[in-house]
Amino acid sequence: MPVNHLEAAEAESAAAWGDEKRAYVRRIFSEIAPRYDLLNRVLSFSVDRRWRRRAIAALDWARRPEGRYLDVCAGTLDVSAQLARTPGFRGSVVGADFAEPMLRAGAGKAPAGTVRPVVADALDLPLAANSMAGAIVAFGIRNLADLDPGLREVLRVLEPGGRFVILEFSTPRSAVVRGAYHAYFHHVLPLVGQLVSGHGTAYRYLPRSVASFPSERALAARMERAGFTGVTWRTLTFGVAALHVGVKA
Repeated sequence: MPVNHLEAAEAESAAAWGDEKRAYVRRIFSEIAPRYDLLNRVLSFSVDRRWRRRAIAALDWARRPEGRYLDVCAGTLDVSAQLARTPGFRGSVVGADFAEPMLRAGAGKAPAGTVRPVVADALDLPLAANSMAGAIVAFGIRNLADLDPGLREVLRVLEPGGRFVILEFSTPRSAVVRGAYHAYFHHVLPLVGQLVSGHGTAYRYLPRSVASFPSERALAARMERAGFTGVTWRTLTFGVAALHVGVKA
């Protein structure tokens, strides 16, 4: 097969997989929306709240406290609400997610008028270029149908100097921690998730999605290729999660 035909076939296959993933992710998160917050607290032993605080601090919103910020893959608006309620914050937050039931489940978390939920795919945001003072995504970037266009889309809507913060699960480097982590992620979490949510596959998707996601170093490299500068990252809680930060020049 000629190279150009092979490349076209690969692109078509990737697009088909992206469409399939997009539909699956939208469906399962729509179905588990009513129990999503409860399961986050139970399955993370509430550590997820501390991680989100760290991510919001890394956003450096105090640089533009009156600015307009973007919460990508916003889910039930936990991050949007935490940012909006942070003392000294005087701006607004656009909480974008393509699963409308998740956004509805988060209604009422933030003070009226501070958070605007928007049903939108992170790969095609209904926002003007250079319109956001900063952007953040917590445990959602691995769900994108195509990571690299998603990174470029966030870069597009950020204003120069704006930060993009990514909080995501990662795989611990320590063999001991990694063993315990895998046992919990692949056995305990899916069982508890199914019992509480009543969903048969959603909490089996989570460990699979983390396992197939780029390493911290690889994600940092892809952020740089997308156009972000000054990219840094650090691990949290023995490497269970990682925090990446990049800036639009």
